[in-house]
Amino acid sequence: MASGGISLYNVQIKRLPGSEDVRPPQKMSALASGYDIHAAVSKPVILQPGERALIPTGFSLAMPPELEAQIRPRSGLALKHGITTLNSPGTIDADYRGEVKVLLINHGAEPFKIERNERIAQMVFQIVPQIELLHVEELSDTERGSGGFGHTGTK
Repeated sequence: MASGGISLYNVQIKRLPGSEDVRPPQKMSALASGYDIHAAVSKPVILQPGERALIPTGFSLAMPPELEAQIRPRSGLALKHGITTLNSPGTIDADYRGEVKVLLINHGAEPFKIERNERIAQMVFQIVPQIELLHVEELSDTERGSGGFGHTGTK
């Protein structure tokens, strides 16, 4: 336990060869929940409107089994340029040891240049509870029942 009764989890990060100059994930403020992650592209990547690309980050992780890392968009890139992540949030499982990569898409109207060391996404760690799925013949009833998309709203 860390101070204040908060659990502390050790996450190992490994810089990959050829990415020694790429900034490691970092929080941009003391209370930020996400770590900004940077592009480890070898040359600038031009992302055309509607185009997507898998962008390397130059690092890999080792996390304890009770954690996952989620890759999420950066709000500034989304607002200013229409750049966001697909498969959001992207999940990095605790047993994955490969390079973390970010799947970006350009929803904007203009081409967007991704340069080395540019902040492209954020990584947030989440606790993953251990679950046992119990197969049953019937489920308990609720007021909602099987109502799906748009069923709970009135508008």
